[in-house]
Amino acid sequence: MSYWSAVYFLMVTMSTVGYGDITCETSIGRVFQLMFLGVGLALFASVLPEILELIGAQSKWAGTYHGAKGKRHIVVCGHITYESVLHFLKDFLHEDREDVDVEVVFLHRSEPDLEFEGLLKRQHTRVKYFQGSLMNAMDLERAKVHDADACLVLANKYCPDPDAEDAANIMRVISMKNYCEESRIIIQLMQYHNKAYLLNIPSWDWKQGDDVICLAELKLGFIAQSCLAPGFSTMMANLFAMRSFITSPDMAAWQNDYLQGTGCEMYTETLSPSFSGMTFSQASELCFVKLKLLLLAIEVKPIDGGDTKISINPQSSKMPANTVGFFIAQSAEEVKRAWFYCKACHEDVKDENLIKKCKCKHLANKTGATPATPFSAALSKPLLNIKNSVMAKEENGSKPVMNGRPTNKPADQQKNGKMEVGIADDQAKDFDFAKTEMKYDSTGMFHWTPARSIEDCILDRNQAAMTVLNGHVVVCLFADPDSPLIGLRNLVMPLRASNFHYHELKHVVIVGAVDYLRREWKTLQNLPKISVLNGSPLSRADLRAVNVNLCDMCVILSAKVPSNDDPTLADKEAILASLNIKAMTFGDIITNIESMGDSKDALNNMGDTTVKRPGPIYGTNVPMITELVNDSNVQFLDQDDDDDPDTELYLTQPFACGTAFAVSVLDSLMSTTYFNQNALTLIRSLITGGATPELEIILAEGAGLRGGYSTPDTLSHRDRCRVGQISLSDGPLATFGEGRKYQDLFVASLRNYGMLCIGLYRLRDAALTTVDATSKRYVITNPPFDFGLLPTDQVYVLLPFERKQSRFSFSETEV
Repeated sequence: MSYWSAVYFLMVTMSTVGYGDITCETSIGRVFQLMFLGVGLALFASVLPEILELIGAQSKWAGTYHGAKGKRHIVVCGHITYESVLHFLKDFLHEDREDVDVEVVFLHRSEPDLEFEGLLKRQHTRVKYFQGSLMNAMDLERAKVHDADACLVLANKYCPDPDAEDAANIMRVISMKNYCEESRIIIQLMQYHNKAYLLNIPSWDWKQGDDVICLAELKLGFIAQSCLAPGFSTMMANLFAMRSFITSPDMAAWQNDYLQGTGCEMYTETLSPSFSGMTFSQASELCFVKLKLLLLAIEVKPIDGGDTKISINPQSSKMPANTVGFFIAQSAEEVKRAWFYCKACHEDVKDENLIKKCKCKHLANKTGATPATPFSAALSKPLLNIKNSVMAKEENGSKPVMNGRPTNKPADQQKNGKMEVGIADDQAKDFDFAKTEMKYDSTGMFHWTPARSIEDCILDRNQAAMTVLNGHVVVCLFADPDSPLIGLRNLVMPLRASNFHYHELKHVVIVGAVDYLRREWKTLQNLPKISVLNGSPLSRADLRAVNVNLCDMCVILSAKVPSNDDPTLADKEAILASLNIKAMTFGDIITNIESMGDSKDALNNMGDTTVKRPGPIYGTNVPMITELVNDSNVQFLDQDDDDDPDTELYLTQPFACGTAFAVSVLDSLMSTTYFNQNALTLIRSLITGGATPELEIILAEGAGLRGGYSTPDTLSHRDRCRVGQISLSDGPLATFGEGRKYQDLFVASLRNYGMLCIGLYRLRDAALTTVDATSKRYVITNPPFDFGLLPTDQVYVLLPFERKQSRFSFSETEV
């Protein structure tokens, strides 16, 4: 027998197959065969568990990403759970984004659970999942981070320790930047002050697309905008999120109007050469009337060749060729009309759907303009434009009106002698607007005051009751002494933007535990007109002391850490406070106010910058916005609504009315920022009232705002567009509330006053002619051109700082 025949015989015998083609002829051979078979089987049985263990240890999530050639992919990491991934993919892969050919690669330490695995299987053609750590270079190599179009780091919004969560995510960024410096990183952070640590990473460069989405900064910025224009946060949250709407005749009329607005998003598109040489107002009117598009802003390239800037509703400047515009529309397909529009071919076209690419050479002959690339034009690019509210003066020498309340002019105040002030108005005492120069921070973007001790701003209940507060902002804050800081500076700074005059600033009264506020005070001490009441937001006596019924907005916040036992109870204090205020009545206080003086002048002199007027008798009419941690708890805010507990937040009545806000609505910003690098810059600068990279560096030092001299350069920074909410019940636009169409209002406002209308705030019960205890308003984003107007409507407008309508008075709210 040959050697290989012997090997063949032993292998067949060992495997117990035994073909029988070779057999043992002798007794010794047969004994050896039996011994070999027994020993071989024993050895095989002993190593079999190890073999099975090695096979089982090879996870199906331990592979390597192999993308198709030429196909882009992004890497998503951080807080990866079924819920966070579901919300992210719902927005990122939305149908309105058309043909977004980008694969999503998730990298996480743990294996997905069964529910998560089911989601991955449903999206297997566009989503991949790998198990690994971002701190391991081999795992980064497996996910092909160096080839990724971007790396997105998600934060756990419900974590018990926000600073620890931010530190972990910043370490992930350091690891990815250490592996590949050119990687574009978009990270979510919980706390504003942790943004400073990203600046310490040498390869972190916002000019290359690196961005940070600070949830506390943007959440409180949205709420601040609601203090200036109620409901505006709902409008903007709907605009930068990808949503589809389906109206139904079975729904109430107000729901159909609201849903139509939720289908609008923000997009970018290059304007055709036909727009070259037009002013922004002319281009915006043409887009709305002819193309049925709402043009909000344009990209402006500085003459000195600096970084491109975004200008909202600019005045008097001519637009160059290839200007990129920012639009509100229902889909990216509609926005393409702005590029296809040709004056020679489409000037007489009445149907906007017929405005398509024409065959004439008009486009090609002008400056060689080319359409925007799919990444900057055809793709959906939700953006955001959020700014501050507006106040204007009245015609014929009557008193200015702010939030529906007339105010004293400086001249009137001087005639009256010493200005009437309250105890809490720390800067208005002996302040002469005509002789004293207002002070701003070193960037010129915010009002500034020398640092004050918190002791100078604390009021007890008796002092607060004696202080004349009206047209102010009440912040009801629930916090334990050791609660994580929420960054109240991000709420107050937008209310202190320099494009407000000092006397237009709303006084901010914080009702809460002083022990917690002492820790926050370092960031608030340089912002004017802030008072603190050491009390409880659940105490009706404290709420009456701060005149909650006369405030322009009551904000309910909580800094407490959600309990792991029952997360649904995280909002219990906020909900109780909201219901407590709604159950209050203020009839006795109204009587006391009216008894103090019979004349209107007696009321005029009671406040600092606004006239005290009788507020609502019922707490249900107190303007209010409540921050929620858990979306499902929105069902408890309004007892008279019929929202199903499983209804998405944006479809609920409190959110549609602008009285509820949750941090979850900011999830869409990750996709928004990825598809448009300008988006987050626009959002941050306008939501925050004008934050700039220079200001970020100053605040990173930890010493707070620095004061600066009012030079022509810093004063020029005040020239920023703001948001106003104008009533159609009075003022120069009152005639449009008498059954006119929205297009008439849009054109007249733009031509005569330079105002850009972007939406309506309408009473839910359209039959009401006056505001009563049950009246609620809802947001209508970018109404159709033929939408009928009502006298009770309020209009959201974008107003330039130097406005044409300064001789008129626009009230911001009635409720």
